[in-house]
Amino acid sequence: MATALGSLRNLLMTPSLAQVSFEGRGFPITPTDATRRLEAIPQSVICGFEWGIDARSLWEVQSRVELVEPELRGFAYEGVTMAFTIRDSMAGGRGRLAGDLLRGPGRPHIFLTYIGIGFAMARLPRPLWKRVVPDLTGVPYHPTMSWLAVDGFGFDRAYFDTQKWVQEQKRPTPYPWDGWPDYFPRAFDQGVGRALWFIHGGQVADVAAAVERFAVDRRADLWSGVGLAATFAGGCGPADLAVLRRDAGAYAPDLAQGAVFAAKARAFSGHVPERTEGAMGALADLSVTAASELADDVAVGGLHADGLPQYEVWRAKVRESVTAPSGLR
Repeated sequence: MATALGSLRNLLMTPSLAQVSFEGRGFPITPTDATRRLEAIPQSVICGFEWGIDARSLWEVQSRVELVEPELRGFAYEGVTMAFTIRDSMAGGRGRLAGDLLRGPGRPHIFLTYIGIGFAMARLPRPLWKRVVPDLTGVPYHPTMSWLAVDGFGFDRAYFDTQKWVQEQKRPTPYPWDGWPDYFPRAFDQGVGRALWFIHGGQVADVAAAVERFAVDRRADLWSGVGLAATFAGGCGPADLAVLRRDAGAYAPDLAQGAVFAAKARAFSGHVPERTEGAMGALADLSVTAASELADDVAVGGLHADGLPQYEVWRAKVRESVTAPSGLR
């Protein structure tokens, strides 16, 4: 088990920009303009992390991140959140820095900043996890979407220890996140699915083959993560995404559900790249606006079910909606 001293050592060994590149990770990818664009995402996270570690004020870090182009800005805030979460944990506090960030300038990127908390979890001992999410009372989608922190943890492990988590397909040890230890591995797998999109450079055939190598009971959540990454991060055009949807087969609703959550995150951030519209059409036959509204509409009246966290109830309602006559069409 990690210790506070070990976590500090990990902090001091932050990967360089070259180390998070696809070549640096040893991923089997032929460089193209599209893969270089994907590589800019983890590199933006690292920049945000470094700014967050060095920042003397929230204004300072916000001023730096706001210089990042809008499409990548949320990823930089992921990195800042990771840094602030580690700083809070090392100081023994409960989310002072991260809370100010997520309630303030990071609020439009709340979906991604939760993921940044997950990146910090990968570098902190488990006993500290119970304090990594700050009090975000009044912030939209809290605490339901805090499961994205577990997603971020899964992404981090698959991206940085691919042999263990992807090649050997190790399953994580359950943890009572939000009181639901049995759901922890499922949220983790959603992050692994997102990582597969990056590990294979958005190459549809390779991503689909990678998912199919996992056990059947893990594939639905993996496909959901793929859909989220393909829609939010990009990497290929609508024609290739249509092939991805076909390759998903019975898991197409899971793929579409991930795409809907990506559309919601983009819309909430206030910046929707043009390619996101194409991705939504290819994966779910919906516009970004319709997908964002769908995500909210299915939550009207509450997200309650016995035996499932609210986050999974929300996901299930989205899956049901996109397969209904008024959904995928």
